[in-house]
Amino acid sequence: MAEGQFGVAGLGVMGQMVALNIERNGFPVVAYNRSADNANHMREISKGKKVQVTQSLSEFVSLLAKPRKVLLMVTAGGATDAVISELKEILEEGDIIIDGGNAHFPDTNRRQEELAGTGINFIGSGISGGEKGALLGPSIMPGGNKEAYKLVEPVLTKIAAQTEDGACCTYIGEGSAGHYVKMVHNGIEYGIMQILCEAYDVMRKSLGMPTAEIQKVFAKWTDSDIAGFLVEISATCLDKIDEETGQAIVEHILDTAGQKGTGKWTAQTSLDLGVPTPTLSMAVQARILSGLKSQRIDASKILGAPNASASADKDAVISTLYDAVYLGMITSYAQGMALIQEASKEYNYGVDLSEVARIWKAGCIIRSRLLDPIKQAYKSNPDLVNMLVDDHFSAIANDTVDGLRSVVKLAAETGVPATCLGASLAYVDSYRSEFLPANLLQAQRDLFGAHTYKRLDRDGVFHTEWED
Repeated sequence: MAEGQFGVAGLGVMGQMVALNIERNGFPVVAYNRSADNANHMREISKGKKVQVTQSLSEFVSLLAKPRKVLLMVTAGGATDAVISELKEILEEGDIIIDGGNAHFPDTNRRQEELAGTGINFIGSGISGGEKGALLGPSIMPGGNKEAYKLVEPVLTKIAAQTEDGACCTYIGEGSAGHYVKMVHNGIEYGIMQILCEAYDVMRKSLGMPTAEIQKVFAKWTDSDIAGFLVEISATCLDKIDEETGQAIVEHILDTAGQKGTGKWTAQTSLDLGVPTPTLSMAVQARILSGLKSQRIDASKILGAPNASASADKDAVISTLYDAVYLGMITSYAQGMALIQEASKEYNYGVDLSEVARIWKAGCIIRSRLLDPIKQAYKSNPDLVNMLVDDHFSAIANDTVDGLRSVVKLAAETGVPATCLGASLAYVDSYRSEFLPANLLQAQRDLFGAHTYKRLDRDGVFHTEWED
């Protein structure tokens, strides 16, 4: 007799933790993994719990109560398609598939279309929080069939992180809205992580501070207006000592970083929709540049470094560095929210940005103290075009922009690549500029390609013969 109220297919670390989370919250689980290693490990860690583990997909489906609710926690891409293809043959009308992986939103759209004629409901859901969040309460971003969401809502809201505002789970919107919002979440994550790394680099190179001293700065920031998960783990990472060397472990980690796709997808879709996201996009470029390790080693012997060294008061620089990080984080959120807003219009998602900020307040990687005022800004004005013009955030921007400018200047003078801090400053300066040099750009385009231009002083479209 079917007993399982919720199925989890894919028992990697995240799948195992989510399954245990669901069971702990009162919902018997059926867990599936084709390979013996993951299945056996799930059996071991779930002993004494209401978890049935199987390596047969048909048995997995047979053990679930109808309508069957199946959460896929398999690798995004081809592996997800393969499992859905098998499930499509054995699930029935009214059953629900939830894709909890980091799927690219066009794939989510395609899968919804492929399942539309079968009667099987499909929900694309972003899940953020890492291994610990998956077990103790992640932020969950489901989108797709709203009626199907209502059937899984009791489980998803129960296992999500909880705040004074409620569960960190809400119906995001139609179609691929859930995976789109999760993708942009990861883009914001890229931006904030790179900004924190650049702050570390300025303290290390421009100010010559040892790791232990830098750690104290980050530790202080964990109890400030920029406090959040990424600041906290930065302080933790800088504090960890390598037992073999007696030095900070970060000093012995190879300085190359990869990216799994969500950051790149964020940059790509921002170009497609014409939404500027320079901080988020440059964070991807920074990771790509970090991967050129051998080239960078060779170039360091050829390309000269600046002769200037920091002469400013260290405490004063750290104070301005706080302002720089503060505004850099705000621009990361601002760019991400503006991108979601435009995508919601373009793809008819119907996203409520105040709700997005609310469910990011706990559980997810970009949770921070900034998210409550972000929620309030969009709750007060759902049509807010950009966070930077909200009264609360414009006041912060005006108070901190000089600090950001000072840090970018110091980084330039001392040869520290402030990739995202510089991009954040350029974003603010561009957005506040009543007049940009695109007038010359339009003249150039008209000269070489007769692309025409518009004038400030009269209506119409014009072309000039620029050369005799």
